[in-house]
Amino acid sequence: MSNQMDRGDFIKITGAASLGLYTLGAPAILKGQSQNSKITVAVIGTNNRGNAHASGFARHPNAEVTYICDVDEEAIKKGLNSVKEGGQENEPEGLIDFRNALDDPDLDAVALAMPIHWHTPAAILALKAGKHVYIEKPCSHTPEEGKLLVEAADKYNRIVQMGNQRRSWPYVMEAMALLKDDIIGRPYFARCWYANRRQSIGFGKPAPVPSNLDYELWQGPSTRKEYKDNLIHYNWWWHWHWGAGEILNNGVHYLDMARWGLGVDYPAKVTSTGGRYHWKDDQETPDTLVTTYEFPNDITVAWEGRSCNPRGIEGSSVGISFHGENGTLVIGSGNEYVVYDNDNNVIERAESGSADPTDTSGPGFDLDRDHHDHFIKCIQNGQRSRTAIADANISVHNCHLGNIAYQTGRAIHCDPHDGNIIGDNEAMNYWTKEYEPGWKPTV
Repeated sequence: MSNQMDRGDFIKITGAASLGLYTLGAPAILKGQSQNSKITVAVIGTNNRGNAHASGFARHPNAEVTYICDVDEEAIKKGLNSVKEGGQENEPEGLIDFRNALDDPDLDAVALAMPIHWHTPAAILALKAGKHVYIEKPCSHTPEEGKLLVEAADKYNRIVQMGNQRRSWPYVMEAMALLKDDIIGRPYFARCWYANRRQSIGFGKPAPVPSNLDYELWQGPSTRKEYKDNLIHYNWWWHWHWGAGEILNNGVHYLDMARWGLGVDYPAKVTSTGGRYHWKDDQETPDTLVTTYEFPNDITVAWEGRSCNPRGIEGSSVGISFHGENGTLVIGSGNEYVVYDNDNNVIERAESGSADPTDTSGPGFDLDRDHHDHFIKCIQNGQRSRTAIADANISVHNCHLGNIAYQTGRAIHCDPHDGNIIGDNEAMNYWTKEYEPGWKPTV
């Protein structure tokens, strides 16, 4: 395929069909919902990633942000400012407790960007209230939570779309279609990587809870621990009690793309080695991790995470490379790809800079926009999301398996049909977790 081909038409033709994600039943359209009316959205968690959702949905012509929810009053202010920056004239209502927003019968959807120990419990509460859910990765804190979320999406018949926005990036979609069209022959190996220069989180000290923070609600479903001064708002990621490390923070994006491009689901075997090598501090999750997934039909995927060494691969700090019989396809950090033959000649390339500047929905613009737009259209039209939770959870589940292999210190054997661990009672101790009494999520 030449770069001179109309890429917009190519994506329209290949985008849905090549992914094979529209074959299941679609959730019902909201009662009385027309394709022209605005979808009302509550954005929950606006200290960091949620602000992109606040401005993104505020900017969308068919959406309106009606609630900004966060346990931190300062984060609510950030969210309200993001909505204003998105160009929305009506100011949303700010709420500490998102559950109050779920009581509003006129609320259509929620965008969840809370810490991951809240992802599944909050999403299930929203589904029970009849809301559609846009949920940031990784969607669950344990394999059991992921399965509960899939069950809830099916039971309550609502759209649940994960924030793996690369599934909606035009050139990434194009790259996957090229893989399906055998541009590198049969692909049999994918390498995913992440390299950064994260600093030490130090050693936290018990401290009074800031007056602007509802720490009790922040903990929510998790069993209670004392507040420390180096935990919130980001370092919880590196504690097993609340977080899950880099593989579920950034790795999930690229391991999801590996599944997508290779056409695989669950592995038969997972190995994972690494540790906290660079800094000596409170961090429990590894800063260096190499995880290998062996799939049926002679397919392997490798994840290399280096949180404290920024040297990239293929000229990019994050990315994925697919290796096949006739060449290699590389996708870096952005909406781009390059294809090499086995003589290292470039045979195909696309990047955001080559976008048509007159196309405001194209790859040269806001790369959250396409994913937000797809979510809104799925609600309006009742079609199945290209990143529906039933499929997205497989990628998340595989990341959990990587952590379990690391925590047990040995290979994990799985049923490639459903991802269940085979014959390892110790590994199954990580399948679920203990919840604060009264907080365990149920479908």
